[in-house]
Amino acid sequence: MDIDRNSTRKTQKLPKQDLAVKIFHSLNIVSLFLMITSGLQIYNANPVFGGRGGLHIPPIFTLGAWLAGGRHWHFAAMWLFSVNLFSYGMYILLTRRWQHRFVGNNDIKALQKTDNIKRLTYSWHRIVYTAIIPILLLATFTGMGMYKPAQFPWLVDIFGNWQGLRIVHFASVPLIIIFVVIHWQLGKRAGGDKLIESMFW
Repeated sequence: MDIDRNSTRKTQKLPKQDLAVKIFHSLNIVSLFLMITSGLQIYNANPVFGGRGGLHIPPIFTLGAWLAGGRHWHFAAMWLFSVNLFSYGMYILLTRRWQHRFVGNNDIKALQKTDNIKRLTYSWHRIVYTAIIPILLLATFTGMGMYKPAQFPWLVDIFGNWQGLRIVHFASVPLIIIFVVIHWQLGKRAGGDKLIESMFW
């Protein structure tokens, strides 16, 4: 969500989201939905926990119908997500918006000293926004290790073995979902439904 520190002024209107932000959020929602549902289809082929007799996800929550179908959808969505994320990263870098999107010393101080609810909301939002970066990197690199283990054997070695790699990759999914929920709630607290709607149209 595109919220900068200047938006904490009481007299300032809600930040207006530009086209890049709208495209980024829309493609993120689509690609995440495709990756999660197709990933659950892949999981069903060989559950991470309990072997082939482990917990299976009902078909209504999966995409791809079978292992190969799930993999095709998953990798296609992975490229969409990765290209979208990289493009947005370059966008905030070139426009220097990164200076207002991620946690800074003022945010830490605000948590310790201020009672201003809106100021605290923006500070928590930037903290959460920053915290998702290592989680996304973890999901990306473990996914790469599973996708191309022969080309990236060192990624498998970092996590001990193939099973360790799968567990970490699987664990990154609920963390990303939790981020999305918190991101949405903080945005709603900061600007209500109008701010949430401005993220997409």
